[in-house]
Amino acid sequence: MSETKTLAMFPGQGSQYPGMAKILLDNFAYTKEIFQEAEEAAKAPITKLCLEGPEDQLKLTANTQPCIVTTSVATWRVMTQEKGFTADMFAGHSLGEYSALVASGRLGFAEAISLVRARGTAMQKAVPEGAGAMTAVLSMEASRLEDYCKKAAAPGEPVEVVNYNSPQQLVVAGSAKAVKRLEEALTAEAVKFVSLAVSAPFHSSMMKPARADMTPLLTAAKFTQNKTKIIPNFTAQITEDYGSDYLIKQIDSAVKWTQTIEVSHHAGINQFVEIGPGKVLFGLAKRILPKGDFKLVQTDNIKDFLGS
Repeated sequence: MSETKTLAMFPGQGSQYPGMAKILLDNFAYTKEIFQEAEEAAKAPITKLCLEGPEDQLKLTANTQPCIVTTSVATWRVMTQEKGFTADMFAGHSLGEYSALVASGRLGFAEAISLVRARGTAMQKAVPEGAGAMTAVLSMEASRLEDYCKKAAAPGEPVEVVNYNSPQQLVVAGSAKAVKRLEEALTAEAVKFVSLAVSAPFHSSMMKPARADMTPLLTAAKFTQNKTKIIPNFTAQITEDYGSDYLIKQIDSAVKWTQTIEVSHHAGINQFVEIGPGKVLFGLAKRILPKGDFKLVQTDNIKDFLGS
């Protein structure tokens, strides 16, 4: 392999599980301070939620978001402290963009936690329970699915592609009625899909109320200008000029993850490291990247990573 160039990838909602912080807190005493700082910023029992759950509490959006960011940032801190780990570019899937901004020195940790706690609450209350839905569609070309969404939508009942996760997995979200019409059309065409157990149609145009709630908070947030390279979900383009607009627009816009991985690979990235709980991004990168000279790494068990 030529000179190693690394993309640090941070997971989003759905990667959480009770016990995800256990290895960190049991083995690296200094991570306790990170969790304590998160508890103060979120005004929530982050440590207990990350260690014990219970799962029904951990998966509440307002809890999930600060818990994943805390675990991801603690993992990053261990990697830098124990192994001198560095990255050439940073990206995160939806919520993970906040973790990427902390790791890249763009956003303070306590401020990020405070923001994602508010973001989770805003997203949760943006749409009445049961009014929205999300479905993962398997092995369908993006442009074809976009056409199907247009046909299934109706005035006041949108359905849109909201996650370009990999060429084999796209996620749609919107009005529960429109999503049901889309699922019926997909069933007629024998296209496989999986209805997702989520509390709101994330990243769809139905998230406009959440965007309105978060705009003043994000506009007031302090972003540090440095030379780190970020790939925002909203554009999937490498930027050194990062500001609140990317996070504001991200709330009701699609997550362009396939494009993020492709753009970074095209720019010379040959090591893709998922930092935080779970292995979702590791799996997606494996499906997106062409066969070739690159390395995929996940850090769900940080001791395995440090021993590698």
